[in-house]
Amino acid sequence: MGSRSPSRTASSCPWRCPAVRSSRATTTTTCAYVRACARRSFVRSFVDAQQNIMGVLGTLLHHPGDVIPLVKVKRMADKAKRLPKEKNLAYCYDVLNKVSRSFAIVIQQLDEELRDAVCVFYLVLRALDTIEDDMAIPIDEKLPQLLEFYQYIYDPAYSTNCGEKHYKDLMANYPKVTAVFLKLKKPYREVIADITRRMGAGMAKFIEKEVMTMEDFDEYCHYVAGLVGIGLSNLWGASKMESKEFIGEEKLSNAMGLFLQKTNIIRDYLEDIQELPAPRMFWPRSVWSKYAKELDDLQHEENREAAVQCMNELITNALHHSLDCMKYMARIKEASIFRFCAIPQVMAIATLAECYGNENVFRGVVKIRRGLSARIMLKCNNMLEFATGFKYFANQLVHKVQPNKDPNGEETLRAIEALEEVCDKIIAEESEKMHIARVNDDSLPMSTRMLLWFLFGGYFTYAWRLEEVRESLGVNRHAGDPRVDTFQRWFATICFIIISLLVIVGKKR
Repeated sequence: MGSRSPSRTASSCPWRCPAVRSSRATTTTTCAYVRACARRSFVRSFVDAQQNIMGVLGTLLHHPGDVIPLVKVKRMADKAKRLPKEKNLAYCYDVLNKVSRSFAIVIQQLDEELRDAVCVFYLVLRALDTIEDDMAIPIDEKLPQLLEFYQYIYDPAYSTNCGEKHYKDLMANYPKVTAVFLKLKKPYREVIADITRRMGAGMAKFIEKEVMTMEDFDEYCHYVAGLVGIGLSNLWGASKMESKEFIGEEKLSNAMGLFLQKTNIIRDYLEDIQELPAPRMFWPRSVWSKYAKELDDLQHEENREAAVQCMNELITNALHHSLDCMKYMARIKEASIFRFCAIPQVMAIATLAECYGNENVFRGVVKIRRGLSARIMLKCNNMLEFATGFKYFANQLVHKVQPNKDPNGEETLRAIEALEEVCDKIIAEESEKMHIARVNDDSLPMSTRMLLWFLFGGYFTYAWRLEEVRESLGVNRHAGDPRVDTFQRWFATICFIIISLLVIVGKKR
């Protein structure tokens, strides 16, 4: 009863100023310090928010055509956030939105038959990738985890503590992914397990092996991305939504993955080289050693010209995969699978066009603007749009190449020329197909049909109310020739019946 609770001192304040000592006076000082920090933090956040808003507004003023695509993609993103009712499946889509918002949108392009399988496939490989990327895991522990992970995906109790942020959450809640995986059709499970096994073995191989040559570079990209393309092709074939020829088709499928992975490795140089506790080095030594003594030297301002030339050589190498990508896309028949595959590919060549000759790759993250990204998502519906997109960004690359300054410029131009030639051929063929389809299309647009129906409906009404019309105009309602009136009524009736049939059937003849 008589005891008093101890007075609160500065030591109980989590934002304690180092110069403050414990006393009633210092408590006041500390609280003032906290309030000042809070005010500064608020002002800083407010200023950052204003700058972001002004940046977005500035971009939209320069590219007003981005507004509608951005709104449409925002709706797509909102749709992607609508979670299924089943709790484990809901978790899978929720964490997918967190670890890759763009992929969460793209996966919505797929038919329901494949959507869950591809979602789980992505999360399984993302979990494997999280183990590989976690530099805090000792190598003697990481190697067996990578090699055995394909077995863990069948274990309902498996979870582990690694990764950061959303990836850490994924690994901690991995049993929820396993629960959905075990409910997939057997052919889908077999594809996912096989690719996980092969990828884990490949990652383990490169844990202590440096990427020395271009062959090593291709091999590493095959393990971490080419196998993804192969796995997806196997899923397409297993679903019977595409030809069974996709099962076991590895050359073109591998090229699809290599094109995407090499683009990411080129773009993410600075992030990878500054990774803690140890850098991640994926650029092949046979290339970067021509421009610097050490790979991390390329990030320094004094080596900027050499760094850009090194990057341009790798971009040129990546462009060689684009021809196989065009061949792969031409084989896809199902519309939802086409969009799913096309969007990342066009994003990749757009990113290469943005990175080429761009010093900012060595200063921070270089990305294509959001409005352009939104346009790409909406313009990958068929082979004509796909080839047109590739041609557009190939043309951007052409205007950036400087053969007199870049030692790889001539080879870059040859690679782009070969790509443009293929794009031009596809555009011509697809345009001709569309023209023939329009010529052979015997249907009238719905807007035309409805216009004709309203016009002849009006005439029909007029013909059967001739006497009322005359009377409303102040003319004797019986002033007309009865035979002409009768003819008009029957003519209007026949025309209205024909037009009504045309509206229903929609044929010109």
